[in-house]
Amino acid sequence: MNRHGENPIITAEMVKPSNPRYRVRGIFNPGAVAFGDEIILLLRVAEDCPTPNGRVAVPKVDIRGGVGQPGVLEFSVDDPEVSLKDTRGIVYRGTDYLSTMSHLRLARSKDGVHFAVDEKPFLFASNASEIFGVEDARITRFADIFYISYTCVSPDGWATAIAVTKDFQTVERKGIILPPENKDVSLFPEKIRGLYHALHRPNNISFGKPSIWYAQSPDLLHWGNHRCVLQPRATVWEEQKIGGGAPSIRTPQGWLQVYHGKGQDQVYSLFLLLLDLENPGKIVKQGRKPVLKPEERYEKEGFFPNVIFSNGLVVRDDGHVLIYYGACDCCTCLAETTVDQLLASFD
Repeated sequence: MNRHGENPIITAEMVKPSNPRYRVRGIFNPGAVAFGDEIILLLRVAEDCPTPNGRVAVPKVDIRGGVGQPGVLEFSVDDPEVSLKDTRGIVYRGTDYLSTMSHLRLARSKDGVHFAVDEKPFLFASNASEIFGVEDARITRFADIFYISYTCVSPDGWATAIAVTKDFQTVERKGIILPPENKDVSLFPEKIRGLYHALHRPNNISFGKPSIWYAQSPDLLHWGNHRCVLQPRATVWEEQKIGGGAPSIRTPQGWLQVYHGKGQDQVYSLFLLLLDLENPGKIVKQGRKPVLKPEERYEKEGFFPNVIFSNGLVVRDDGHVLIYYGACDCCTCLAETTVDQLLASFD
């Protein structure tokens, strides 16, 4: 993969906060899809609330009539009912609140490099399962409908939900498809043997490590036949966890999946996996080493250092592949390659 010379292509300074009292801390981990003559990204926008000394404030969603409104919860650091948990959140009167909250924001581009980011959220928290935000979308097209799988976060944990759109102007939520704790749901972009297929990642931490699982569905909403297909290898790159990325690419050799691994020192890198065309739960080949790992300054220094995470890519008609990735939970970057180059990297 070749990093684009203009990386990072989208930064927090390019994004208008969803509330005047908010500050955009990061814009990253976009889902991606070709739509007409444009490339659309569905970006994760993480926001917090800057406050003066002696005060603390966190984003808070107020839901009115099924619509989420970005609000603020603020109090003195001397309040005996406030406990500063860590940099990720606080506890107030026994209830957890996150220091940052995410929503999904659209960006559009003609050339795949220079994007105009919408001023308002496309998907913002709107129900109890999303009260801590929505994150990390993956976009899969079926006919004229785009299915958006995303992580919804609440005090009850994080789960995966589905929303659908035809025009990226209106959107309809279909609800949670996999309950807590499950994320990294990557839908295969066509039916196989009459069923839909997906990769997902339960947070199995009691035994083993978080691994990539496989499931089938008759309707993209109800999932079964779950089984683990790939576990983290005992390497410096994967020893903590792995998870699926963008929807897999159909190639003559199999379904090509770009997945992520978390290894020593919390480092996230990208890897390749080839799955059987007729049985996507069967592994054909697995890349031995990362195809993209943190090396540039913007990939090594940031909100969460040493992170490269991708859940969106676009394959052009000529086989050119645009891989969009988040760096350090701060910005969005672009790496370019071809399908042939990716397949050759298994050799």
